[in-house]
Amino acid sequence: MRNYATVTAAYWGFTLTDGALRMLVLLHFFQLGYSPFTLAFLFLLYEAAGIGANLIGGWLATRFGIARMLAVGLSAQVSGFLLLSAVSPSWGAALSVAWVVVAQGVCGVAKDLTKTASKSAIKITHDEALRTAADSRLQASPSSDRTPAGGESQLFRWVAFFTGSKNAMKGLGFFLGGLLLEALGFRGALWAMAAALLLVLAFVLLSLPPMMGKARASKSAKELFAKNAGVNLLAAARVFLFGARDVWFVVGLPVFLYASGWTFTMVGGFLAVWTIGYGIIQAAAPAVVRRSADGLSTEVPAARSWSLALALVPAILAAMMLGGVPRADLFVPIGLCVFGALFAVNSSVHSYLVLAYAGSEKAAEDVGFYYAANAAGRFMGTLLSGLLYMAGGLVACLLGAAAMLAICWLVTLALPTRQPHHARPGAA
Repeated sequence: MRNYATVTAAYWGFTLTDGALRMLVLLHFFQLGYSPFTLAFLFLLYEAAGIGANLIGGWLATRFGIARMLAVGLSAQVSGFLLLSAVSPSWGAALSVAWVVVAQGVCGVAKDLTKTASKSAIKITHDEALRTAADSRLQASPSSDRTPAGGESQLFRWVAFFTGSKNAMKGLGFFLGGLLLEALGFRGALWAMAAALLLVLAFVLLSLPPMMGKARASKSAKELFAKNAGVNLLAAARVFLFGARDVWFVVGLPVFLYASGWTFTMVGGFLAVWTIGYGIIQAAAPAVVRRSADGLSTEVPAARSWSLALALVPAILAAMMLGGVPRADLFVPIGLCVFGALFAVNSSVHSYLVLAYAGSEKAAEDVGFYYAANAAGRFMGTLLSGLLYMAGGLVACLLGAAAMLAICWLVTLALPTRQPHHARPGAA
């Protein structure tokens, strides 16, 4: 529990500054006159860098230990902040964009190294707790079953709380970004966040065992990508799940609301409230998803049904806009709040399932592979958010989201409902 609490607290600090960074960059460069597509372009390398960072980060965390990779991720984020703070108003547009894209790429690497290390730490900590409990039971009663009851249920609760609280922190970060930009300016805000992360880094180095999660890493690309069917299919579903969110969230909705007469503060406030609410529902997901003793037999069907329900929301909203229903600036945000609630449960179930499918020995590699797919989905969604909005406005973004979610649902139909033998850490 101590390691779980330490990792969660460190990731809260990281996510708070990461959310603030997104609003800092979006608001600052919008004020400088950048177009919606250019704003989307500023985040492309940030998302693309995460694909490679997750893959290599999972391998490095297995090879050198999760705590060390968490420290590397925090250090990279500080470096990205300092790079961004060097941007000067006297620079030309081309140089400014190139510099920001590179700095954002560094921050993208930092985010996904930190995410992979943190979520892998949950799997490792949970499995160690199960083994300790099993050994205690065996010593007390040698004939008893070594597998403690409720192990998979506990993992679901830990993952749900971690991901939910993380996203609530990200929503607070959106608000913090606007506040710091107004109070300290672009450069001062980045320096303040860099100083705060250095304190978090010191906390991690002093609190976590450096060899945590260290194991034999894969020795070849073939071995690295040789995942079980559950991890592979879930990764494919994750690409389209998160692509369907970012295709309207990154550029389409903020620009649509601003063009509809919302103020910048109202737009930022809505995104913050949406993200915080999304995080709260994520944390509560175990209460609304029926759980099973084996960890899969009811959770996998839940992933399928929640994905199908989610796919209907953007399709209905797009149909309403095409039908000319008045006050789209009101019913679209309300509908996307419904989307957020369903998406939160979907995301929480998926985040649990990847740890349920992952092996204990190379959990970081499995998680890194999965979140590389997550980053690929965000990259696709970010790119399409700018392109589709330019081609057909928010309607095109919503139709794109509906199509991606339909694919996500189809992929979940193939998910296995039996636990891989190696992923059962408490088994005798």
